[in-house]
Amino acid sequence: MSEEQKKQLEQQLWNIANELRGKMNADEFRDYILGFIFYKYLSEKMEIYANSILKADKIKAVGVIWSDCQARGQRSH
Repeated sequence: MSEEQKKQLEQQLWNIANELRGKMNADEFRDYILGFIFYKYLSEKMEIYANSILKADKIKAVGVIWSDCQARGQRSH
């Protein structure tokens, strides 16, 4: 990727972020987005951990999301 392409990509990403942010101020948007980034990080780590446990049974976890009931082994209604 050339430097010009990198600059164009960066500008496009900033434009998208500004459009998504709308009328929300930058500090509020940062806190909002950081929560999503943290959730993404945790879900990826959980998937890696689940797959390491399930590997012996030849089961693969994909998109691991645990509800409170599932985490405690209860059925959700």
